[in-house]
Amino acid sequence: MLISLVGTWIQVTAQSWLVFQLTNSVFLLGLVAFLGSAPIFLLSLIGGVVADRVDKKKILLCTQCAFMLLAFALAILTQFKLITPWQIMAIAVLNGVVMAFDAPSRQSVVVELVGKENLLNAIALSSAAFNSSRMIGPALAGIFIATIGMSGCFYLNAISFLAPIIALLMIKIDGGSAKRENKGVLVHDLMEGLRFILGHRIMLILVFMVGITSFFGVSYATFMPVFANDILKVGAKGLGVLMSVTGVGALIAALGLARLGDFRHKGRLLIISAMVFSISLVLFASSRSYLLSLAALMLLGWASITAISLINTVLQQLVPDEFRGRLMSVYMFTFAGFMPFGNLLAGALAHSLGVPLTVMFSGIICTLFFVAITIFYPEIKNI
Repeated sequence: MLISLVGTWIQVTAQSWLVFQLTNSVFLLGLVAFLGSAPIFLLSLIGGVVADRVDKKKILLCTQCAFMLLAFALAILTQFKLITPWQIMAIAVLNGVVMAFDAPSRQSVVVELVGKENLLNAIALSSAAFNSSRMIGPALAGIFIATIGMSGCFYLNAISFLAPIIALLMIKIDGGSAKRENKGVLVHDLMEGLRFILGHRIMLILVFMVGITSFFGVSYATFMPVFANDILKVGAKGLGVLMSVTGVGALIAALGLARLGDFRHKGRLLIISAMVFSISLVLFASSRSYLLSLAALMLLGWASITAISLINTVLQQLVPDEFRGRLMSVYMFTFAGFMPFGNLLAGALAHSLGVPLTVMFSGIICTLFFVAITIFYPEIKNI
């Protein structure tokens, strides 16, 4: 996955730059991000039911092949100068549909590979791979955009999907304990999973924390081309560094959590990291200094991965195997499914208020929410 994720971040960075060059519109940056994540909101719950019913390895092989074909399509259209904003939007939608089925299986298969006792270590190391790629990919994208062009970036991403496909073919996954013997109506299975989550207060609060962070706190990444080009004036290479430094902070967090293992006081660290995330967001929005912005983004990367990894671990330790795919689909529904609506709102606000004020507003909302969680739900600190 590390190889593939480097390719994905190269494509994400190049695609953002391509949209901005074609349209010079912050609203369309937000719209493309919305369309890429909207299918996750609509379909990820169904993807969770499928993950509890079907061999996860087969699901992941199908989704990785689909991602590869879509990357090739984007590369070919860009190479022959046929690409339009509408085509980018269509490919973003299709990628979102694939992700809706990929993510619940990918999240829930971790326990089948390592067991609950090593879950935090595994999730943290998975985050380390993700954020190593987040650090490497955008930096390479800044170089590749200037050398082999944006179509070359998309070709590299397409080829990179061969790595997880080959790896999956080599891995044996014992998913028998997680597969359901009696497969009922899909809607019945879905409602059964939702009732289970609604009946567990801690799970519900943790999922709600993910949703608020996703809706208000993640849209800053959509506006990175604007910060790089118009506010900090550092160009395409500076954009790569800005996106990479977030990965540096996230990698530090992931390796730190992997070293800690299954430690006590997860709830306290969760609250601390959530507050650091919110305050860093306000700091980044206020900054006009390149170095200060890099420092704020590094803190953002550390705090976001710390919080998300802890929430993911606690949720998977609490849930029985039979509901794991559905719980992870709800997790992805709030994490990635709320993101498009946050991006769309942020794009509309940025159009009228400007990008810095929009990001600052998001940080303030997150700060107020996490303070409220600490006051009204003190049991979170005792996890």
